[in-house]
Amino acid sequence: MAEALVFDRLPSPLGELLIVADDSDRLRAIDWCEEERLRARLARSLGGEDFTLMPQRDPAGLTTALKAYFAGDLAVIDSLPVEAAGTSFQRAVWAALRGIACGTTVSYGEIARRIGQPGAMRAVGLANNANPIPIVVPCHRVIGADGALVGFGGGLDRKRWLLDHEGAGSRQLSLAI
Repeated sequence: MAEALVFDRLPSPLGELLIVADDSDRLRAIDWCEEERLRARLARSLGGEDFTLMPQRDPAGLTTALKAYFAGDLAVIDSLPVEAAGTSFQRAVWAALRGIACGTTVSYGEIARRIGQPGAMRAVGLANNANPIPIVVPCHRVIGADGALVGFGGGLDRKRWLLDHEGAGSRQLSLAI
């Protein structure tokens, strides 16, 4: 049986977002892309599992919550239910990301230590890159050990904007090129 997924579009200061939820009202994906690319990414993240993707206005209030986040209610995303398909390592990294307080940043090495894999900084970076729910699973709060803004699927300009929006002082961080 195909998994039923729904999506909505949200204009944001960072461009239009596609927000995907499942029939249990859990957030499954957020992306800045066209619907066809989103379908391809979902197919990969679901491991080839069949799914349907239909438009639905404000699924489970998730669009409203993200709109509130962009309007300044930063804590609204903390309690949103999420479900991300991934390996056990990826899921451990993503759970650790949800523990990074808004307005703060940590290094890839710190996330590796938090999940009990202190030498796995590069693997943490790969898990961050595979995160299907940016913003809510805040991979943008992870920076290089030297304070550089590195690696964000939405682009470094969006990462900097998100950190500024959350008060993380990204103006003091360097942009790795």
